[in-house]
Amino acid sequence: MYALTGVIRPYAWGSHSVIADLQGRPSPTEAPEAELWLGAHPGDPSTVTVEGAQVSLPGLIADNPKAQLGEQVAAVFGPRLPFLLKVLAAGAPLSLQAHPSLEYARAAYARQEADPSLPKNYTDANHKPEMLVAITPFEALCGFRAPGAAADDIEAFGIDALGPVVAALRAGDLAGAVQTLLSWPEGDRRELIDAVVAAGTSELATSLAGFYPGDPGVLVALLLNHVRLQPGEAIWMPAGNLHAYLKGAGVELMAASDNVLRGGLTPKRVDVPELLKVLRFEVLDDPILRATEVAPGILTWPVPIPDFVLYRVEVDGTGAPVEVPADGPRIILATAGDMFVGESIDGTPIELTCGNAAYAPADAGKLKIAGAGQAFIATVPA
Repeated sequence: MYALTGVIRPYAWGSHSVIADLQGRPSPTEAPEAELWLGAHPGDPSTVTVEGAQVSLPGLIADNPKAQLGEQVAAVFGPRLPFLLKVLAAGAPLSLQAHPSLEYARAAYARQEADPSLPKNYTDANHKPEMLVAITPFEALCGFRAPGAAADDIEAFGIDALGPVVAALRAGDLAGAVQTLLSWPEGDRRELIDAVVAAGTSELATSLAGFYPGDPGVLVALLLNHVRLQPGEAIWMPAGNLHAYLKGAGVELMAASDNVLRGGLTPKRVDVPELLKVLRFEVLDDPILRATEVAPGILTWPVPIPDFVLYRVEVDGTGAPVEVPADGPRIILATAGDMFVGESIDGTPIELTCGNAAYAPADAGKLKIAGAGQAFIATVPA
């Protein structure tokens, strides 16, 4: 095993305290800290400590992929870590966004690379399904809700111009409603959102408009489930799921990709036609991802993909070390307490205090966690 050092991304929507407090650093921080990346993604790869020196995790894996990943993982995914673990800390709402399927990402990336005139929507040829487990109270928008309920809310604004949107929703045409809103004439957007706020019937719309005035994403947000998570509760965002994080902190696990199609609530580029191609216009009745206890003190949140699985382990210091039911390459993140995990590469256990992480290659064998605290383990399903 190796001590692992991640990279913090300072997006403007990030918190000035959550990640620093988790890692025991002074807060508030001068710059926002939005995401702590733990993995081998080329955008911001982590480093591991090898004989006192810092070595890139992608480089370590590339030197011996079968030993680091295991033969099965290397055969399926190639010489790369197939997942990316993050701590996400939202001090302000993130963009409305969705991610492509694997098949679509491969084809779209190939088209983009073959034709330099096409917009650069894709950074790689991979999909980006993701899940998030709250570590503080957390708010998000996740998946489309019943269109009739959304129509009721939008009709309550009493704005005649929104009649076509209401009609589309009454007809169950989520795609038509989304396209109408995101294609709203730019010169009329500010007036429309100001009228929505003036109506005073939606706290969510008023709040979002305060961050993104004149953004039609304020109204698209009303078509989605407004989810409030308590620590330990989770949501799942498969391909085509329109979602946005609003506030709070969570442990996020995803396929190793950075492909994002945005639809609003952002100053970044929005490509409405491309977003509409990847969205799945279906109602998500229950966005909450249920946990399964696999052993005393060990939870997982099953997801239907081969790229990753997430475990949470809690130990109280009174019993024997807990064996984690995970093989393959693993990233371990401590979120509370003081624990000792497995054995380091020189034969001594690695101590993990809150906010610190470690990497275990496949050939490290089974992991055992002792001490008192809580840790999240990301790996690949057996």
